[in-house]
Amino acid sequence: MKHLIALVVLLCVTVTSSAEDVRHQPLKDLNGYFPFHPPASLKQWEARREYVRRQILVATGLWPMPTKTPLNPVVHGKIQHDGYTVEKVYFESAPGFFVTGNLYRPTNIQGKVPGVMLAHGHHKDARLDITSDSKLRSLIADGAERFERAGRSTYQSQCRQLALMGCVVWQWDMLGDSDSIQLSRELVHGFAKQRPEMNKTKHWGLFSPQAETHCQNVMGLQTLNAVRGLDFLLSLPEVDPQRVAVTGASGGGTQTMILAAIDDRIKLSFPVVMVSTAMQGGCTCENASLLRVNTGNVEFAALAAPRPQGMNTADDWTKELATKGFPELQQLYAAYGKPNDVFLKRGEHFPHNYNAVTRSAFYTFLNKHFKLGFQAPVIEHDFEPLPPEQLTVWDDQHPAPKAADPDFERNLLAWFTKDSEQQLSAAAATAEGLKNVVLPAAEVIIGRTYANAGDVTWELDDKQDRGDYVQHTGTLLNTTHGEEVNVVWLCPKQPSGRVVIWIDDSGKTAVYSEDGRVNPAVQKLVQAGATVLGADLFLQNGEAAKQTRVVENPREFAGYTFGYNHALFAQRTHDVLSIVRFLRHANSDPFPNRELKNVAIAGWHRSGPIAAVAGGIAGDVVDRIAIDTRGFRFGQVLDYRDPMFLPGGAKYLDLPGLIALHAPRPLWLAGESQTPATITTAYHAASEANALVTFTGEAAQQQAAASEWLLK
Repeated sequence: MKHLIALVVLLCVTVTSSAEDVRHQPLKDLNGYFPFHPPASLKQWEARREYVRRQILVATGLWPMPTKTPLNPVVHGKIQHDGYTVEKVYFESAPGFFVTGNLYRPTNIQGKVPGVMLAHGHHKDARLDITSDSKLRSLIADGAERFERAGRSTYQSQCRQLALMGCVVWQWDMLGDSDSIQLSRELVHGFAKQRPEMNKTKHWGLFSPQAETHCQNVMGLQTLNAVRGLDFLLSLPEVDPQRVAVTGASGGGTQTMILAAIDDRIKLSFPVVMVSTAMQGGCTCENASLLRVNTGNVEFAALAAPRPQGMNTADDWTKELATKGFPELQQLYAAYGKPNDVFLKRGEHFPHNYNAVTRSAFYTFLNKHFKLGFQAPVIEHDFEPLPPEQLTVWDDQHPAPKAADPDFERNLLAWFTKDSEQQLSAAAATAEGLKNVVLPAAEVIIGRTYANAGDVTWELDDKQDRGDYVQHTGTLLNTTHGEEVNVVWLCPKQPSGRVVIWIDDSGKTAVYSEDGRVNPAVQKLVQAGATVLGADLFLQNGEAAKQTRVVENPREFAGYTFGYNHALFAQRTHDVLSIVRFLRHANSDPFPNRELKNVAIAGWHRSGPIAAVAGGIAGDVVDRIAIDTRGFRFGQVLDYRDPMFLPGGAKYLDLPGLIALHAPRPLWLAGESQTPATITTAYHAASEANALVTFTGEAAQQQAAASEWLLK
């Protein structure tokens, strides 16, 4: 009876204590508040910069970068103007995946000249669009535009002006816009509902849980197009690699920030109407799972420092930038000794724009830093824009690919999957590859490392003498992250210095059997002197979670939730890291004055993968691990609200790839019909094949067998 009473106490502690955990607060979404806090030193900033940059690359599916296949550029249809030319271009950022746009070049080029990349936002058919007379007159009246002819195409105006300033300009199409037709605008920018025919464990499509677990998303495709566009621009012999800039507004501003953040070949950037501590970008093409967890657009802009960077404000979500975000960017640039290399053009009296006033600010900023020699401020001149039919890249001699083809979408993602698997299999075959490729990605996917697991303290709720052991119940408080883990310790009176963290779906009550007695496998450990800790991981309150929370957005896109919040799987992994952190760093605990000799983790049922991932990230502070995977794979999850859903979880060779991070530490593995080659290869590469033990016996005997192994 006393054991049953103890179980009731344990459950009551779970319910009452968890209410303080910050993870119960409302989810963050794209309309939250995203301040930037510059680190105290450049050394700290460089470490943070490396992590956030990696976070972007992982989130967009570019860690590692997809194989750069031949661009096969086609440049045709040159149109000669006074002082510049316009050409039509398409190339392949991946096999059969076309990037389309126009190339503007100054005539009579001598020596090397600057290159400028111009990204556009969500204006439909932006590169080909001609503004209506009525709208243009209003813009002129408001001071946003100057000319009745040139104002009809602001993109042509900008490209033309830059070419006349001696720059080669590459202006390309956003996916689903203008000549980019292989993926529809409705899919890329208007996705709203999951498509059952695309939600498969094979041959999946964009926005599916499968795509999310493989870090395949529209933002990643657009970012890859930008990177390959930069490759194309730099392949032109006349372009000076030391003077390459990128600019764009709205969705193009997002592309500008991201490209400058991840690619140091960009020497100057000018993101327009997107650098903000407020709304972060509302389109599906501007969001990706993992992307803005604990970061945001101002910090993305900061990644470009100390390279010259300009930005602006308007009467939109950027209107407070002058006081929220920009001063912090100035502080960072000042730390680099370049306080004047970050610039803000204020324009709160204008609506969301890249108007003539803002464009002039960009020309003047570019002129200054690239030393072009023009009188400041630089302003545009009037001209007659070209009609859309003279700019489109597709014609009878250059036929367009099939539009919005579902098979193309599936095959494109299949190519990325195969390419990624080939690269990652090679990386995972060596200790160096696991350390430098897989582990850094896992740290982003989980969103926490052991080093930043936080400060963890102990709060005792109850203590009972059970004869040969003492039971402590209480809460581990992660004071750094505001998280709580309710735990029970079974502490032998003659401790051996071993601690086993016992993780199971039923939480801390798993250390007991249904009859209230100590679980026989746990009892074996305790009798041998090992302290056993049972834990309620987040939301393990005696009742299994059936679905995770999502933000209040009617569009069924995982990125709107998991681009800003950790997945439940990750949060539970955080709890395991908190426990390990406490064991290794606490000054006091339920069994003081003991010498900690060995920390092990045992994970069972659907908690086995959580234990596996936590142990892989924790590194050498976990001495050995015993897990039952039950054959689980992240790539089999077909609902992004499933508690086991983990963005990026399948990308890095799925669960076996993450388990391989344990090599060369001792690993006891159950639940696999055949030991995955990724795991055996890792242990052989570490010359520790004997450290891997595979259990193939009856499921009922797993825990007993694991206990014997843990005591070795």
